[in-house]
Amino acid sequence: MSRLFALTIFCGSFLLFLVQPIIAKELLPQFGGSASVWLTCLVFFQSALLLGYAGADRFITAVPARRQLAFVAVLVLAALATLPIVPAVQGGLASNPALGVLATLTISVGLPYVLVSATTPVAQSWYSRTLPGRNPYGLFALSNLASLLALFGYPLILEPWVGTRWQAYGWSAAYLGWAALMVACAFAARAGVTATEAPIADRAVPMACRYGEWLLLSGLGSWLLLALTRHLTRDVAAIPLLWILPLAVYLMTFIIAFSNMRWLSARLLTLCGVAALLLYATFTAWNSWPGAANDGLPIAAQIGVFCGVLAGTCLLCNGGLALARPPAAQLTRFYLTVSLGGAAGAVLVGLIAPAVLNVDFDLEIGMIACALLALWRIRRQHFALKLLTAATAAVVLAAAGLVVQQFYDGTVLARRNFYGTLRVFDWDEDGAGRARSLANGVIVHGTQYLAQALAHRPTEYYGDASGIGHAMAALRQDPAPRRIGVIGLGTGTMAAYGRTGDVMRFYEINPQVIDIAQHQFSFLRDSAARVEIALGDARLSLAAEAPERFDVLVIDAFTGDAIPVHLLTVEALELYLRHLQPHGIIAFHVSNLYLDLVPVVQRLAQARQLATRLVETDQEDDFNTASSWVLVSPDPKTLAVHEIAGVSQAVPANATRLWTDDFSDLLPFLH
Repeated sequence: MSRLFALTIFCGSFLLFLVQPIIAKELLPQFGGSASVWLTCLVFFQSALLLGYAGADRFITAVPARRQLAFVAVLVLAALATLPIVPAVQGGLASNPALGVLATLTISVGLPYVLVSATTPVAQSWYSRTLPGRNPYGLFALSNLASLLALFGYPLILEPWVGTRWQAYGWSAAYLGWAALMVACAFAARAGVTATEAPIADRAVPMACRYGEWLLLSGLGSWLLLALTRHLTRDVAAIPLLWILPLAVYLMTFIIAFSNMRWLSARLLTLCGVAALLLYATFTAWNSWPGAANDGLPIAAQIGVFCGVLAGTCLLCNGGLALARPPAAQLTRFYLTVSLGGAAGAVLVGLIAPAVLNVDFDLEIGMIACALLALWRIRRQHFALKLLTAATAAVVLAAAGLVVQQFYDGTVLARRNFYGTLRVFDWDEDGAGRARSLANGVIVHGTQYLAQALAHRPTEYYGDASGIGHAMAALRQDPAPRRIGVIGLGTGTMAAYGRTGDVMRFYEINPQVIDIAQHQFSFLRDSAARVEIALGDARLSLAAEAPERFDVLVIDAFTGDAIPVHLLTVEALELYLRHLQPHGIIAFHVSNLYLDLVPVVQRLAQARQLATRLVETDQEDDFNTASSWVLVSPDPKTLAVHEIAGVSQAVPANATRLWTDDFSDLLPFLH
């Protein structure tokens, strides 16, 4: 009997976390490939989990035990009408992509997800009723283990072999298996009902202070998860799929806390939190101290530090939840409150903070809150532990102050929205004078020198020595006006190549980038070309336009952590070719510290029998940064001119699997 409940909970939790990357991957192309799409998905999943737990609590407390089997059968069958879970993007919400993501998720997967999310509390309640005397909270650890397996199984096993559409169909089929298990559990629980059993609704409920404790601990844990995920993927390393690690750490803390609770104590949990806070404060102070030579710490070590910070702080929160767990009779109310706190933390970080704050200090706020939590939890502990915790809190506050000071050092403007935090800052370049750059975390999106004599020069990966620089040099041999398309505006550096009579059309999804390029940099307004800007996702914009007949189409969107793979599929290439002159060039900027995208582009070109040349430059000077560009053209003669052939190399053919809108896999191309 216990195996049936364990299997049902395992399957439900596995499906619950498996559907998250499946749906998120379907949505990423439609909302620009931003990392915030995933964070908004987390907000939805936390909120849907709350609805599932609320329904579970109401179901267990209000529905008579002998009628629960019929209710379960009706609900799980009703969700069949929404299957398969293939999302249709909701239009009319382009001005608020976060609401667009939430609306699409609600319609495509809302009902099945809410029902599956109720598995753990409902099945545990049935377990405790059918097998009285058994501890049901061990099954909560099992559910988190299943979630962890789904989290890692998707990129390692499922994604490399199965297309996105078939993933959705497979999940929908697995839902039927889960539904059968839930009905079997409901039947077993119905058989275990006794005539003398007291209605659960009549049993004692926790005091208000206990609800507040559950809300605080779960909300802070959720806040820390999202804030640290954003910090890792934006400020430490823009590595694709890096978001998996903090989520895995978060789940592991639940497994540790609820699998064997005999070792838990308030003192031990406080020590875990204090150790994590000290690690954060020490690393942050060392990394932020003015003039410190601290660039040598490997990226892997930095990721390890922050995962350690998350582990310790989440043990403080989630271990506290384990210590504060109620009796089995109040189990569903406990899970409901915990999910409410988790959803509140996710909404605050994922939706409210980007809307009301111009800067992102979410991690620093979370660390300070965690320090205050540790101080509150040791109020009855030994004096030495109180002193250590108080000193740790002071150090954390000082470290957070250093982060704020460093962020504003040289900052001209900071803006934040759904797509990230943009920072415009001034700095001094030896020899060339004062410069201004635009950055989103560790990724610099363009630089311009402020001296009038140098302001017109293209810089960074758009410099004269870059692949696009050589492509533009080849086009200069023809004095006729040119049409140039650019996916990704940045600071508008490409406009520096514009000549009188040229048309430069930029495609940019982030309205704040457009505003910054127009008012904080002068590339656009100083260009001799006519500059046009199309706001929105480039693929959607290009699909809606008549053929633009571009001489050059620049694709520059692959330097960050959330690679917009929908711009690197065979369907995208077909769209680019529709807008390209027969002798035109598609220039893919594929510079990336962690991904080798050259084989991906070459495989696309092979599929359409297009000519390719790779231009890699290691030149580092005032106007050039090391970069990699793949130039693609329908006409081999276009790439055979001296300006390109003399500085480029052939790209070898490869047999990698062709990326399509239904299939893409980043793992084989990680360095």
